[in-house]
Amino acid sequence: MPSRRQIREAVVQFLYCADLEGGADPAGLRDPFWDFVTESDRRSLQLATFRTVHHLAQGREGRLAEFVDRQATASAFLAAWPEAEGLKSTLTRIAELESGWSTALAKLERLPKDDDDASVAASFSTALQHLYLIDRELSAARGRFLSDSEDFPALRGQLEAVSATIRRLQRVSDRLRMVEEPEKFPEQADLARLRDSKAEITELRRRADELVDLVLNHKEAIDATLAAVVDNYSPERIDPVDRAILRLATHEILHAKTPAKVAINEAIELAKRFGTTDSRRFVNGVLDRIANQTAE
Repeated sequence: MPSRRQIREAVVQFLYCADLEGGADPAGLRDPFWDFVTESDRRSLQLATFRTVHHLAQGREGRLAEFVDRQATASAFLAAWPEAEGLKSTLTRIAELESGWSTALAKLERLPKDDDDASVAASFSTALQHLYLIDRELSAARGRFLSDSEDFPALRGQLEAVSATIRRLQRVSDRLRMVEEPEKFPEQADLARLRDSKAEITELRRRADELVDLVLNHKEAIDATLAAVVDNYSPERIDPVDRAILRLATHEILHAKTPAKVAINEAIELAKRFGTTDSRRFVNGVLDRIANQTAE
């Protein structure tokens, strides 16, 4: 799970971006901001996801070749049964989707995996989602065929071979569903990295957004407190990074009941990371005065 430091760093970055002159409305800024902030983590998750998909697809081509052979035989047999036309159509659709699945995987495998370019990452995400989409439709078609074939007990013996291959191919899809939504399968230890990475990205945004909302909701009161301890205070006269750090720390001291010493020390660390050479001293001085006033 994300650390307190990671959360607070994200909050300061968001407050800085949202408070620039002519900056975007905070609500409209959220999605592009988080796309930028989590880009590296999402890229790592993409690579891990691809490796898992590539691994589970190994051996599928052999099963697919078996299906193609058995599907041709089964379709020829079903052609002699007009009442089973629906089964034949579903089997044909399965064959089309199986081919589409293979094409989608091949496209995914051809894409660069280690390029940091945002357009490459977007292409990868689109290709992966396309594979998931085809797989879901394919799983539904397989399920229909297996279920509908139960209505023709006289054909069970002739259809068992192709049905068995369909079941074998569905096992790949069952694993792919786990890769798509690893959080729904906590018992799968081999998906722990995917599960934890997705959870950390989601939790970082959730907790940072909550803290941002609290700071923005108390913004007027926070600025009034800063005005009382900073000579000739006005937000635009303070460096935007320092301003974001001061607002966060002031909120924590006044409204979150964070111990003043903790809030000040963390603000100083943020000033070291994001501010100028003078930021540390300035932030320390302002927050120290606020802490003293609060203690009185």
